[in-house]
Amino acid sequence: MRILIGLLIISTTLILTGCGSGEQEQEQETALEHSKKHLNAKYVCPMHPQIVRGEPGNCPLCGMNLVKKIVQTAPKPEVKKNNNKHSGHKMNKMQMDKKKHPTVTIRPEIIQRLGIKTTSVKQGSLSRMIKTVGYVAYNEEKLVHVHPRSTGWVEKLNVRSEGDVIKRGQSLLELYSPEILEAQQDFLVALRIKSSRSLGLNRKQYKNAIRNRLRLLGVPEDTIKQIERKNKSINTVPIFAPQSGTVTALNIREGMYVTPSSEMFDIVDLSKIWVIVDVFEHQLDWVKKGLKTEMRVPALPGRVWKGKVDYVYPELEPKTRTLKVRLSFDNPKGLLKLNMFAQVTIHAKPKRRVLKIPRQALIVTGNREAVIRALGKGRFKPVNVKTGMRSNGQVEILSGLRNRQRIVLSGQFLIDSESNLQASFLRFSGGGHQH
Repeated sequence: MRILIGLLIISTTLILTGCGSGEQEQEQETALEHSKKHLNAKYVCPMHPQIVRGEPGNCPLCGMNLVKKIVQTAPKPEVKKNNNKHSGHKMNKMQMDKKKHPTVTIRPEIIQRLGIKTTSVKQGSLSRMIKTVGYVAYNEEKLVHVHPRSTGWVEKLNVRSEGDVIKRGQSLLELYSPEILEAQQDFLVALRIKSSRSLGLNRKQYKNAIRNRLRLLGVPEDTIKQIERKNKSINTVPIFAPQSGTVTALNIREGMYVTPSSEMFDIVDLSKIWVIVDVFEHQLDWVKKGLKTEMRVPALPGRVWKGKVDYVYPELEPKTRTLKVRLSFDNPKGLLKLNMFAQVTIHAKPKRRVLKIPRQALIVTGNREAVIRALGKGRFKPVNVKTGMRSNGQVEILSGLRNRQRIVLSGQFLIDSESNLQASFLRFSGGGHQH
């Protein structure tokens, strides 16, 4: 009887132990392993991951053969006890990064079919060249306004239209002014008398005083000498051009009454011109006064003008967020006309010893900037980077990459999409997969 009771206890214990072991094995089975056992194989397009079929075939978009996606379970990592808190934090960060941007393994034939190309991260100089557009403007330092020094009437006008090119000392008009005529009479009187005791001046001092009065009224020195030599006044006084240039404004006609406030002519010397260009906000630190520049104009193909940065304006345009920069160029033959459209290159000093990659290797999204590192043996991994300046198709890398590391130059968007797809599986199950 005792023997029978003992056998019953042993068999009950074995049954309970077997059930517990089965439940433990069932608990240890991951969702990814479960899906591998019960789900049918899927076939996807290498170029269009959204195309998924349950059987082999061709992609309806590009015609490529669908590739079988095999779900594999990753070996469970061996848990080691570590009392160092910093080491545990570092491991957790590495594991999180691995889950966020997992490595993608691609078979050689698919790499060749997709045309994936790689290049190296390089260290060197990054030229800071600003290419912009602008327009030709007159040099305001070479602009003069011509006003009469006294009231009167325009008897004869020698310049008839705007745009006329004139020389320094050329007669612009002849002015009849009662005020100037009165001053001439006083000058002739001063020439005749020996002295002026009432004014306390001798003859020479009085004559010089009247002469200065004629000068202040705008009478040219040659005209004063003519009056003195002939001992006779003249009715009309000429007004001469103070400089050579182009007439950009003509505000009078013959017979008009003018006063000292009347702006009769604007004369601009176009042998030196300005070009006003716009520079983007991120290029402000590149622009300095004195930098060399080159200019081309579509109206005169094949010609290049060399100049320099003359002035950097202190305020940005609020609407366009650009800064105006003034350039100076020589124009001795007058080929450059006002308001001409100009294509300008400003040569700033290069930035040396920087890490740089080709612009086409960079993946730019709304949340991050990344590149795809080529780890070798068909393995690729997305890496977030921090970028700096951009110039001539090159991008400065501030962090995330090291010199001579291999990166993907073409096909990186497909690899990044595949990595994001794997990251979704990892978040779901804690495993990984490759194709």
